[in-house]
Amino acid sequence: MSELFKNHPEIDPPEAPSRYATIKRWVLGLAVFAAAAVGFALLLLPAPHANAQGKGELRIGYQKSASLFVLQKSQGSLEKKLAPVGFGVKWVEFPTGPQLLEGLNVGAVDVGYVGEAPPIFGQAAGAQFVYFGYDPAAPRAEAILVTRDSPIQSVADLKGKKVALNKGSNVHYLLVKQLEKHGLKFTDITPVYLAPADGRAAFESKNVDAWVIWDPFQAAAEKATRARVLADGTGGVVNNYQFYLGARNFVTKNPKVIDVLFADSVEQGIWLKKNLRQAAELIAPLQGLPVDVVELALQRYEFNVKPITATVAADQQKIADTFFDLKLIPKAIKVHEAVVVAQP
Repeated sequence: MSELFKNHPEIDPPEAPSRYATIKRWVLGLAVFAAAAVGFALLLLPAPHANAQGKGELRIGYQKSASLFVLQKSQGSLEKKLAPVGFGVKWVEFPTGPQLLEGLNVGAVDVGYVGEAPPIFGQAAGAQFVYFGYDPAAPRAEAILVTRDSPIQSVADLKGKKVALNKGSNVHYLLVKQLEKHGLKFTDITPVYLAPADGRAAFESKNVDAWVIWDPFQAAAEKATRARVLADGTGGVVNNYQFYLGARNFVTKNPKVIDVLFADSVEQGIWLKKNLRQAAELIAPLQGLPVDVVELALQRYEFNVKPITATVAADQQKIADTFFDLKLIPKAIKVHEAVVVAQP
């Protein structure tokens, strides 16, 4: 049995139905998809699942904000480790997590890396994927921001205010939980659903009263505009895990490849945390951000991928239940049905 799955808690395997049409309608309904539609369509063109040498190929979906994957891609470390296993690597960039889930669902990539919320929406819409790893909690890497001169001093002050956020992302859950903590309901605020770039524009022009955003966009706003953190995920409000997702058949049939991916991610993550400035200098130009912004964001993330545990799956179930209660997803889901179970 693969080393990756030793001591892995048993979680029942899924019998998830195929509902590609449903998730496609869901993703098309997101505003951020319109801007990426033309480029993303090219990713869905049929492509052989092998590299030029006729060996296997690991196709990785990533977002430019995923600093560890950006570092791994730039260094070519994973390619070197996978060569003895007979696999090449193809990196496929997506603008946001929901589009990455769509790419995974239609077979454009084999694995991907996203936050907590996109898999919830994806599973509710019938997307075919499995969780197979997670990074430790990073509750400081997302926050509710207000301008430095804002009269808002507490989350309770958001009642009746306009709050910008990216629908279906981690910050959606953060906002819900922070409002609950301060005695408010989601209906007590006016959500303004905007992608990160549009959210920042609305925030800086004061067309919204607050902005809920994740790193490195959060760090960029703090550095450039001296935005003030009203609240983040600390204090047990949210975990803000990052998840490794994959096509079930690929993950279960290629345990050695997954082991190598984990090993390289852990190795690069350890180096990154020990060499924050140097890592930021490598990553910053690839993300189009100042070095000090990237360095601040890196301080707030943890990089030490592990197999999914029953506890982590249960925490993810709480998010799913919350979103269903708020009618943000069309049906109740069982997260454990999308968790891979290793075979001995």
